[in-house]
Amino acid sequence: MLDQIRQFERAARALEPDASCRKKLRGTVLASTERFLRGIDTLPGYVEVGDPGRGLLDVPIGEFERSPEEVIELLETEVFRPGGNPASPGHLAYIPGGGLYHSALADFMAAVTDKYAGIFFTGPGPVQMENQVLRWVADLVGYPGAAGGNIASGGSLATLTAITTARHAHRLRCADIPSSVIYLTSQAHHCIEKALRVAGLGEAQIRYVAVDDRFRMRAEALAESIVADRRAGLRPWLIAAAAGTTDTGAVDPLNDIADIATRESCWFHVDAAYGGFFLLTEYGRATLRGIERSDSVILDPHKSMFLPWGAGIVLVRDVKLLLAAHGEAAETPSPLGSYLQDAQRSDQPPGIEVPPGEISPSDVSLELTKPFRALRLWLPLVMLGTGPFRAALDEKLLLARYFQREIAARGFVVGPEPDLSVVTFRWAPPGVDLEESNRLNQAIVDGLRRDGRIFLSSTQLDGRFTLRMAALGVRTHLQTIDQALRILSEQVAALTSAQGAEIQ
Repeated sequence: MLDQIRQFERAARALEPDASCRKKLRGTVLASTERFLRGIDTLPGYVEVGDPGRGLLDVPIGEFERSPEEVIELLETEVFRPGGNPASPGHLAYIPGGGLYHSALADFMAAVTDKYAGIFFTGPGPVQMENQVLRWVADLVGYPGAAGGNIASGGSLATLTAITTARHAHRLRCADIPSSVIYLTSQAHHCIEKALRVAGLGEAQIRYVAVDDRFRMRAEALAESIVADRRAGLRPWLIAAAAGTTDTGAVDPLNDIADIATRESCWFHVDAAYGGFFLLTEYGRATLRGIERSDSVILDPHKSMFLPWGAGIVLVRDVKLLLAAHGEAAETPSPLGSYLQDAQRSDQPPGIEVPPGEISPSDVSLELTKPFRALRLWLPLVMLGTGPFRAALDEKLLLARYFQREIAARGFVVGPEPDLSVVTFRWAPPGVDLEESNRLNQAIVDGLRRDGRIFLSSTQLDGRFTLRMAALGVRTHLQTIDQALRILSEQVAALTSAQGAEIQ
C-alpha cells in the first residue's frame, strides 16, 4: 500500500508545479495577456464565427499532456477572439462586463491563496472584506446601518435572493400565491420573472404597469392597479422598479413608487444592476432619488464598476429579514451540519470569536461554497480610490448624450433622451413604411456585425426594430463613439446605394 501511495503521489505532483515550472507557465500566460492588451485599441467589437469551436473539438480532453504554448495558442485563436469582445472599446452592445485589470489580478490572488469566503470561522479576512464592501455599497445607496447583503455571482442570483427574502418577509404560503400580485413593467429584466418561478411564485399574478413615452413606469397607473386589485380581493405585495432598464436605460420614478409602496405596504425592490453605481456621480444621485427607500436592491459591479463578469450585489434594508429567509432553521439538530460544528461553538478561544456584525455570507445566501469575490472590488477601490470610477461614469453619461445628438444630426430617428448611458435610435427614411424600415435597421445591425469594428445590439420598442448603443465599456472613449458614428453613416450609404441599384 505504501508503495502505491508513493507512486500516486509522484504522478500527482504535476498538479503542484515547482518554482521553475511556475515561472515558465506564468510567463507564457502573461505574454498572452500582454499581447491581448497591446492590441486592445483595435480589437474588433465582434468577430464572426465560422465553424464555432472546431479547434477546441480537435483537442479533446484526455490523458495526453500538451505544452503551455500549444494550449495558449488554442485559447487565443478559438476562445478569446471569436464572437463578442466586451473588453474591446467598440463593444457598444448590451451592458458589457468591464474586465478591469486590477480585478483580474485580484482574482488571480484569490485563486492562488484559495481563501474560503463563506464562513467567518474559516475565512475571517474574506468575510470581513465582503462585509466592508457591502457596507460601502449600502452607504452609497443610502441604506441604514441595519442593512446587509451578499455578493452573488451576478444580478440573476442576487434577484432570486431578494425575491426569496420578500416572500419570506410577507409570510406568503402556498395557498396565498395565486391571489398575490406583483407589479413591474414590460421593460423589467427577464431575470425577475425567472426568479419568481424558481422561488415558487410562478402562479402569482403579474401586472405589467403602463410606461410613459420614455419607457418609465407610470406611478399613477401603478397606484390605480393596486387599488383595483385590492377591490378584487387580491393581495398586492411586491413592486419591482428599475434603475436603468436593459433595453433603454430608463429609470423609473423611484421616489413616487416608494410613496405608493409605503402606503400600500408592498415590498419595494429596485433592479439597479446596470444603473446603481451611477450613484457615485452627482447626476446619478439626482436621477436615482428614492432608491434609498427601497426594501431591497441589486447592483452589478461587473457592469457599471467595470469588473470582470461574475459579481452581483444584493442589499436588503433590514438584514434580519435576509437572515430569516436564508439562515438555517434554529431548531434543526445541527444547522450547518455536524462536520461544521467547530464553526458553531460559542466557546471559541480569543482570535476566533466572531466580532459583532460580522455576518457569514453562508447565512444570507444559498451559497455555502463561496469564492472570494469581494477582493475583485475591494482591491481596485483601495488602490485607486473612487475618483477614477466616478470620472469614468460621468464620461459614459456624456458620451451617450453626445452620441444621441450626433446620430440625430445624421438623419437617424432617436429615442428618448437617455436617463443613463443607453441610446436608442433607428434609420427611418421618409416615405418608407414600418416593415421596410424594420428590414433596413436589421440590415444595419447585421452589417455592423460583419464589419466587426463596433458591436451594437437591437431591440423591439412598440413594434419597431430599434438599434441600441450602450456606452459603458471602461475602454470606450470619444474616439470610439466618433468611429461608431462614421461606421453607421457608412452602413446607411451602402444601403442607399444598394437601393438605388435595385431601382435601376
